Amino acid sequence: MKILLVTPYLGSVYGGTSKVVTKLAQGLSTLGITIDLVTTDANGSNNLDIPLNTWIDEKNYRVRYFSSWHRHDLIISRSLISWLFNHVVDYKLVHTHTIFAPLISVSNWVCKFHKIPYIITPHGMLEPWALSYKAWKKKLYYTLVEKPILQKASAIQVLAAAEANSVQSLSLKPPVIVVPNGIHRQEFEILPDPEIFYQQFPATRNKILILFLGRIDPKKGLDLLAPAFAKLHKQFPNTHLVVAGPDSIGFLPIAKNYFEQAACLNSVTFTGMLTGQLKYAALAAANLYVAPSYSEGFSMSVLEGMASGLPCVITKGCNFPEAAAAKAAHVVDIKSEAITNALIECLNNPQQAKAMGDRAHKLILEKYTWEQVATKMHKVYTTLVNKNRSTLTTISE
Repeated sequence: MKILLVTPYLGSVYGGTSKVVTKLAQGLSTLGITIDLVTTDANGSNNLDIPLNTWIDEKNYRVRYFSSWHRHDLIISRSLISWLFNHVVDYKLVHTHTIFAPLISVSNWVCKFHKIPYIITPHGMLEPWALSYKAWKKKLYYTLVEKPILQKASAIQVLAAAEANSVQSLSLKPPVIVVPNGIHRQEFEILPDPEIFYQQFPATRNKILILFLGRIDPKKGLDLLAPAFAKLHKQFPNTHLVVAGPDSIGFLPIAKNYFEQAACLNSVTFTGMLTGQLKYAALAAANLYVAPSYSEGFSMSVLEGMASGLPCVITKGCNFPEAAAAKAAHVVDIKSEAITNALIECLNNPQQAKAMGDRAHKLILEKYTWEQVATKMHKVYTTLVNKNRSTLTTISE
């Protein structure tokens, strides 16, 4: 079975989606599926320095990059679309990632034109908050472009049960299946020495570190985190906030202003994008993890924080009620005060917080690995290729 994955970007500045696509490709390729991945050279304000218009062999799958014009998250590539129009018939199924992206809209249209089945993963972009952000533009685009394409998809893959409810409320025709993101177990069994992180960011040494790991973006709730951390810092002066993530849309000055207005900017370190050992060292150095998001599909960084055994404070916008049910994280209302109270509770009760972190580590390594994700997605692909959509609901249960 030959499957094509299509995404507008693989550049690290775009955060979780690019990581999800590559991890999915790796996982699927170990299950006897031939996986090809096409994307562009977009990387925020720059372009990836990588060969174009040729297959690059990765571990058990291939990736092909195309030149692009891009501005923030708007990415256009005529060469990718031209290639897809000529080669999409070589595949049994196409899996496209993200929506409200003209490049992906046209890719889905090409599949429709050639009568190749396609599955769409919105990555949280059909959540209520996401639809309300820049609402008039999205409403127009959704009505004229996105909805007709979604209606013709073979399936819509979502990452969490709450996201499934949001998508089903739109009364779309295709079946909605839940297949979450995952982690690689071996990456979280032994974390690196925190000293790696301290040497790079010495202001964090000997501090109680609260880690935010994610894109610098309006939906991530940094406007809620700033006053929450300011209150926490007054009660616990040795706390220090680490904001680790890329700024792909130029939102960093606004984000910093939130903390300046809350009079706590001097106790915040903005690290930019962390990758590899440095990212895992940050997780090892942290005492608490926080995700104040308004809206997520299913956050990779939340999985990483929990898999690291950190006491985690996440909002209901993170779409992970299973963490609350397992008592593996504080899942709070999307309010600054609720975030503050949960963080204070963790610092006031360190033994209970550690026990919660231990439960989080166990939960993620048992139920949210890429091996499990790939196995479920393999079943989805096989079902769609065999045109037996009625059995899809049992796969995500």
